[in-house]
Amino acid sequence: MNIAILGAGAIGSFIGARLSVGLNNVTLINRWAEHIDNINNYGLKIDQGNNTTFVKIKGVTSSETLGIQDLVIVMVKSYQTEEAVANIKNLLGPDTRILTLQNGLGNAEQIIKTLGNVKLLAGTTAHGSAIIGPGHIKYGGSGETVIGPFSGPWFAEDIATVLSSCGLITRVTNDVTGLLWGKVLINAGINALTAICGVNNGWLIEREETLSLMKSLVNEGVAVAKRLKITLPYDNPLEKVISVARATGENRSSMLQDLDHRKKTEIDYINGAIINAGIKTGIPTPCNNTITLLVKALESKYCLIS
Repeated sequence: MNIAILGAGAIGSFIGARLSVGLNNVTLINRWAEHIDNINNYGLKIDQGNNTTFVKIKGVTSSETLGIQDLVIVMVKSYQTEEAVANIKNLLGPDTRILTLQNGLGNAEQIIKTLGNVKLLAGTTAHGSAIIGPGHIKYGGSGETVIGPFSGPWFAEDIATVLSSCGLITRVTNDVTGLLWGKVLINAGINALTAICGVNNGWLIEREETLSLMKSLVNEGVAVAKRLKITLPYDNPLEKVISVARATGENRSSMLQDLDHRKKTEIDYINGAIINAGIKTGIPTPCNNTITLLVKALESKYCLIS
């Protein structure tokens, strides 16, 4: 299978490396030239526990040299989606499927808006990874990947089989909207708080103050989801968020990593998405609003790049 990973950051690079172990022809796409050069010259360096491996995989800074792909996995930051997917039309044939595993809400809708009636799958992944340097990532832990059809009755089972066969254990759902909202609530309860406090995920559940804030953030999101008649993928959202924070206790969230690297965050597509949905449904979201403003204040403190 010919597979392109659009947005080969920490998670995108890891997923690409796993998929390349099979009989797949995988190409990483990232505009960070030094990252791509190191991958092409030395292989992708992956730290996992006390082990370090180098995975030989191809990388490019632009998709223009590539041909039609069987699968394009979109992993760019949410605010980059429109520009990024507008430049991959040469990768798309009549049978090409696109899979977004991005954080936040609105990415799938933006892909359809930009590319039209494509065969789009959407999903989430709980794998953790961090960029250490150009061509170098640290794997932070495994987790389930869940995908499903978004824009039509496109079969997802064979894609799930390909991912699973390469060690990315994947299951299929028919309720992608509920799945994405479930992931947003987890990110909304964890990511912004870690970014503001500058701490790993597990720190949040060890302090009464941050645990109380987490509860408010999640409960506001649940209230909005209920008004929208969205079925969440778990019965107790707050307990789910706490369990994820505990299981990923040593991880630095993607939002904290963004601030570490002086990059723009995805706050508008996570807590900000809850705020916008709350405005539309008449559900107040004061805690999410305050936390979003605090993250934006931190963004303005630094000279950020997208």
